[in-house]
Formats: sequence, C-alpha cells, structure tokens
Amino acid sequence: MASNSIAAPAEVSRAGLAFLMIGILSLGLPTIYSIATQIWTTEAGIHGPIVLATGLWLIARRRNEIKASIVPGQWALATPFLLVFLMLYTAARAFDFLSIEVGAFFGVLITIAYLYVGGRVLKLLWFPIFYLLFIIPMPGWFVDQVTAPLKSFVSWSAETILAHFDYQIVRQGVTLFIDQYQLLVKDACAGLNSLFSLTAISLFYIYLLHNMSWRYSLFLMLWVVPMAIVANIVRVIILVLITHYFGEEAAQGFLHSSAGLLMFTVALLGIFLLDHLFIILKTKFLAKA
Repeated sequence: MASNSIAAPAEVSRAGLAFLMIGILSLGLPTIYSIATQIWTTEAGIHGPIVLATGLWLIARRRNEIKASIVPGQWALATPFLLVFLMLYTAARAFDFLSIEVGAFFGVLITIAYLYVGGRVLKLLWFPIFYLLFIIPMPGWFVDQVTAPLKSFVSWSAETILAHFDYQIVRQGVTLFIDQYQLLVKDACAGLNSLFSLTAISLFYIYLLHNMSWRYSLFLMLWVVPMAIVANIVRVIILVLITHYFGEEAAQGFLHSSAGLLMFTVALLGIFLLDHLFIILKTKFLAKA
C-alpha cells in the first residue's frame, strides 16, 4: 500500500488531469503565439514549426514503448525544479525575454513529464527531447557575438572570389561595394541561421534513417558548419552578381529570399550526399578488411 498518495501522479483523477492540462495550455499558448509571430516568421526561426511537428511525431511513434516503461517520478525531486522553472517563466514573460520564456516552459513540461512517466521514459526519449530544444530561439546577444566574425568571413570570401574573376568589388567591413551599389552582409547572410536549421534537420535525418552510433553522428554533424558557411558565401556572391547585372531592386526582392532558400536546400542535399558517400566508403572498407 502506498504511504503517500500524492507521490503517484498516475493515480490523479480525470479532473486533476484536466486542471493540469488547463494550466499547461495557459502557459503554452501565449508562448507558442509569441514564437510563432516573432520568430517563426523570420529566416532565423523558419525551422521551428518543422522541428515541433517532427519532434512530437518522434515521441508519438514510440508510444507503446512509453506505456511499457512508465514509472512515475518523485514529487520531492521534481518540485524544486518545477518552482524554479515557473518563476523563470513568470519573470521572462513579464520582461519579454522570449528565449528564457520558451526554455523555462520547456523545463516545466519536462518536469511534469518526469512526474507522470518517470526518468526511464525521459531517458528513452532523449533524442526527441534534445531535438525539440532547437525550438528555443537564440538570444540576441548570442546572435550578435557569433555572427560578427561570420559576417566578416563571408564578406571577405565573397570579395576575394569575385575579385579573382576581375569584378570591380570593394569591401569595407561587412559592406560590399560594386558599381554604384552597396550591399550589407546582414545576420541572415552570415550562416548562423542556416547552421542552426541545418543542424536540426540533419540530426533528424541521421536519427531517423540510421540511428547510428554517436561517433558517426558527431562526425557527420561536423560537416554541417563548413557546409552552411560555404552555402552562404555562394548566396552572397549570387546576390552581388544579381545586383551587378540586374540592379539592386532585383537582388533585394524575391530573388533575395529565393537565393537563401536555394542555398539552404543545396547545403542540406550536400549533407545527404556526404552521408551516402561515407556509407559507400565504409562498406567498401569493411568488404576489403
């Protein structure tokens, strides 16, 4: 016989579960609305809805394993974490710190999940949980710190390559001058957004298609960084050439977004191609051994 009835969340009544769901929705809906309107409509967060949908699908597809592994967690262990996350959420919501707000809400969900299904299930779902962290938007200060050197490198590379082909281009900081036009290499062109999105989708691809060892996964993920940077260098070069031949209006219009989408697609296909080549080489090596 259980000595403490509140230590078994699985025994909570339907009314209690309904109350819990209302509480989660009251926190979650405003947060989801905020990231949907502020982040997912931008290039920096375009991967968000994809990660959310595919992450929930990864969890749902293992529902039978989840049911078989449920061992409710301990309130004494979870309560301090739940209180901390709720306080962080409240403060972040009040002061409009969206990154902290989303992270704190994620922490609330994980803590509640621990209470109702236990640590064994959380361990079973380690990848979907980690994968869903990509929904949390990057803080502005982090974006500024990381994109500054990336922007400099991308603009320098674009200038060097185009100058090699005798284009009259001049670089001043992260601004490129060609003809009478000037193009500023912004955060979106620095590669960080592509890097974040490529990392998330590549992780999903590796986990779903291969479920290989973490060593191979890490090895393949290391190629995401150069792939994203090269793709954005090509993107900047394309935009400079469009500006040179067709004018600034053409480069800043539909073609600007199209170039970004094209380069992201090419980079993603490049990751898939590298994976395929590595598998072929590994198969041939094992066949000779």
